[in-house]
Amino acid sequence: MTVTLKTVPERPVRRPAAPARLAAAACSGPGLFAVVALLLLVVAPLGLEPFRLNLLAKYLCYAIVALGIGLAWGRGGMLTLGQGVFFGIGGYSMGMYLKLNDAGGDLPDFMVWSGVEELPALWAPFRSPVFALAAAVVLPVAIATVLGLLVFRRRVRGAYFAILTQALAAALVILLVGQQGLTGGTNGLTNFYELFGLDLAADATQRVLYFAVAITLGLLFLLAWQLASSRFGRLLVAVRDAEDRVRFLGYDPAVVKTITFAVAAGMAGIAGALFVPVVGIISPALLGVVPSLELVVAVAVGGRYALGGAVLGAVLMNWAKTAFSEEFAGGWLYLQGALFILVMTLVPGGVAGLLAAARDALARLRRRARAGWAAREAKEAA
Repeated sequence: MTVTLKTVPERPVRRPAAPARLAAAACSGPGLFAVVALLLLVVAPLGLEPFRLNLLAKYLCYAIVALGIGLAWGRGGMLTLGQGVFFGIGGYSMGMYLKLNDAGGDLPDFMVWSGVEELPALWAPFRSPVFALAAAVVLPVAIATVLGLLVFRRRVRGAYFAILTQALAAALVILLVGQQGLTGGTNGLTNFYELFGLDLAADATQRVLYFAVAITLGLLFLLAWQLASSRFGRLLVAVRDAEDRVRFLGYDPAVVKTITFAVAAGMAGIAGALFVPVVGIISPALLGVVPSLELVVAVAVGGRYALGGAVLGAVLMNWAKTAFSEEFAGGWLYLQGALFILVMTLVPGGVAGLLAAARDALARLRRRARAGWAAREAKEAA
C-alpha cells in the first residue's frame, strides 16, 4: 500500500508589529533602563518645576540607599536595619566640608554658638573637597568591611544581624546628639550656601545637582546589576539560600557577604554626600532607626528581589509620604505600616513581583494565541 504525504508549504512566521516589538523591548532589560533614563534625564527636568525637581532629587538619593539594601537583603539575605549609619557618615563628611567652605577658614557658626574656640582636629582634613568626597565613600566601606568580617565569621545572621545593625544606628544617633560642639547636636549641620563656587539656593545649581544624582543612580544601578548578574552574584544568591552547603563546597560565605555589605554601605555613603547639598541639612533625625526602617519598608514594597523594584519602592514611598502627609500628616505612619503589612502578607514580591506576574500572564496569553493561530493555519492548509 502506497501512502501519499501531502506537503504543506511553509509560511513565513508572522512577527509582531513594530509597535508591539518596541513595547516588549521597553518592558525588560536594556529597553526599560533606557526608558527610565529618558524619563529622569529629559522628561522630569522639562516637566517639573524647580521645587518638585528638587524633591525628586531627594527621592533619588534615597533610591541609591535602597539599591544597596536590595543588593544586600534581596540578593544576599542580609536584613540591614542600619543603613542610616553609612548614609550619615557620607552626609556629615560632605556637610563638614560645606560648613568649612562657607566659614572661609574661620569656625563654623554652630561652633561659635557652642563656645568652641579652636577648630577640632577631626574637622581640619575636611577643608579639602577631595578628602570629604573620599571619606564619604571610604569610611562607610571600611566600617562595613570590619563589621562584616567580625560578624559574619562568627556566623551571625538573620534577626541577630538585623538587631545588631539597628543598634549601631541608635548608637550613632546618641553619639551625634551628645557632641553639640563637634557635630551640631540635635540640629545637625545646616545653612549651606556654596558648593564649588555655585550658589546652592539658585535653581540652576539645584538642576545641576539633580542631574548629578540621577546619573550617579544610573551608574550605580549598572554596577549593582553587573555584580548581581556575574558569577559572584550567583554565589551570593546561593549563600542566601543555602549558606552551609556553599561552605561545604569550599567557598567562604563570610567573604561574599562582607563584600556585598561593604558595597551597600558605599552606596549609602554616596547617597548621603549627594543628599546634603540637595536638601541643605544633615541631622541625627535623618539617620536613626526610624529612617533606616522606612528604607527597608520601601524596598519591601517595591520588591526586594529585583534591583529595579528597590529603586522604584524608594521613589514611590517617599513620593507617597510627601503627597499624603500634605493632606493628613498624622495618618501617614499608619498608612505606611498597613501598606507594609499588606505587601509582606499578600504580595511578598512587592510591586516588581506584581509587574513580573502580569508580564508572565501576558506572555502565556501570547503563546496561546500563537498556538491557536498555528492550529488554524494548519487546518486551513490541510
